[in-house]
Amino acid sequence: MLYTDQLGREIEITSPPQRIISVVPSQTELLYDLGAHVVGITKFCVHPEEWFRTITRIGGTKQLHLDKIAALQPDLIIANKEENTKEQIETLASQFPVWISDIHDLEGACDMITSIGHIVGKHHVANKIAATIKERFDLLPTLQPAVPTAYFIWRNPWMIAGGDTFIHEMLRTIGLRNVFEDLPRYPSITLPQLAASGCRLVLLSSEPYPFKEQHIAEIQAYLPDAVIQLVDGEMFSWYGSRLLHAPAYFSKLLEAGNLQ
Repeated sequence: MLYTDQLGREIEITSPPQRIISVVPSQTELLYDLGAHVVGITKFCVHPEEWFRTITRIGGTKQLHLDKIAALQPDLIIANKEENTKEQIETLASQFPVWISDIHDLEGACDMITSIGHIVGKHHVANKIAATIKERFDLLPTLQPAVPTAYFIWRNPWMIAGGDTFIHEMLRTIGLRNVFEDLPRYPSITLPQLAASGCRLVLLSSEPYPFKEQHIAEIQAYLPDAVIQLVDGEMFSWYGSRLLHAPAYFSKLLEAGNLQ
């Protein structure tokens, strides 16, 4: 059957596919929750642990081992425009069906969930997951007025989430105003820039850089009056079925920050 991915590409896929390779961690977890047949994952696909321990690993998201993928003879590869390398995905697409997601917001995430569910023959499960995600986000209270916030993903150099990221959309959804929303992607900034931004809340992500308690003091020296919190990066950046748990996590996070 012909399916259209989120880049508008048409792909012929045997439905339901029986030998899927996922090269995107959040979509690997979704495939597990859908009950799909997966034969290959990346070394960053840590959820579920059962799959991480038992399914063949085919490299990292941006450094795929194309020979290992070819040896598995997949009938579908699930990829992502941002998380994977264009050249590698184009090479794979010349040999195998590759469905590529391109996600910017919650609506795009839910569309990806239902689309993949349809492809793998689990549309009822996927529709329920997407509907539940929407319901839980609809019930999530947002901060008013929006709190000026910076979300860090890296240190040395200090890097933050800009305005055209899924993380930015998650911040906006819960009433946090990204003070660096005018910057694209994941730019590097200086701590004096942060101090001049008017930021009142700083979030230090658990991934890709594993921020710890000791890093809080570095930023607090520049923003003595700001709230600085360590956060679970998967809740802000994983756009698969982990979104089911994000609203409850966000509620607790905002309460802990005394930002209401």
